[in-house]
Amino acid sequence: MRFVSMLLLPVLAFSSLSAHADAESVKRLGQLLGSDTITARFSQLTLDGSGTQLQETAGEMSVKRPGLFYWHTDAPQEQLMVSDGQKVSLWDPDLEQVTIKKLDQRLTQTPALLLSGDVSKISDSFDITSKQAGDVMDFTLKPKTKDTLFDSLRLSFRGGKINDMQLIDSVGQRTNILFTGVKVNEPIPASKFKFDIPKGADVIQE
Repeated sequence: MRFVSMLLLPVLAFSSLSAHADAESVKRLGQLLGSDTITARFSQLTLDGSGTQLQETAGEMSVKRPGLFYWHTDAPQEQLMVSDGQKVSLWDPDLEQVTIKKLDQRLTQTPALLLSGDVSKISDSFDITSKQAGDVMDFTLKPKTKDTLFDSLRLSFRGGKINDMQLIDSVGQRTNILFTGVKVNEPIPASKFKFDIPKGADVIQE
């Protein structure tokens, strides 16, 4: 996850900045993530702890609650991740390999699958705080347990729609996602969340 637009707000803008108590943050995040469906384009940028760019990709995503997810990264680094609510399939066409994992609790804590998860259970796994400046609402999620894939996750909403995410891991690597063309509550065909294993593909079950 990998690209984010960093804009410096004018100094006066911070006078409108307000911090929210945890209970209010949980409620507000639940409302903003409560859409039945979300579709968007995304661009991703991964940086190491020193700020050096490691990877940049783009693609499209679709989510449908609860637990349905489609995440397609464009060529030349093409990959496809699909969740049908029970398992997650990761297809790498260059390797002609598909990895299938059970959709367990640890996987639901990944940023991508978080968008399609059970909103009511987010506070069970994360301590959540928020702040607001104008029509931008930022939420910071800190995992309650150490057995997680990241140390901190920021979700940012603009005008009530998801705008970007930033993931920071234990070694300081940052993964940023910028969403564009976001649409909510539009119909998505069920076939979008079904993955048919290509003939001749290597299959890894985990």
